[in-house]
Amino acid sequence: MKLLKVLIRPILLEEISKELRHHGVDCMTVFKGEGTGRYIDPTKEHGSLDFPAMHAELVKIEIAAHEKDASRIADIIQKKASTGTEGDGMIFISSIDEAIRIKDGTRGPGVLF
Repeated sequence: MKLLKVLIRPILLEEISKELRHHGVDCMTVFKGEGTGRYIDPTKEHGSLDFPAMHAELVKIEIAAHEKDASRIADIIQKKASTGTEGDGMIFISSIDEAIRIKDGTRGPGVLF
């Protein structure tokens, strides 16, 4: 099993979500946030009131996937999220050592749809 952690521009979330659903990827968790990196939003002279040091709004998507599907999902996201400019985001793929469904205690890849 793999965990994809994806950082994207908020404006692209709906389009990426629709594309993932079109390709059978229905389960994901989405977080709204702010961050810094080499890219700094040129429309902001300083960070937000919530996070004074942060300069770029972002959305973080987390998707747990079967190992065989992780690269395909990353490719879909990369193609839809790319504007060709700084600040397009990042995709991180890491291994999941164990997964447990809280409802019934099922363990392993069977917890994924």
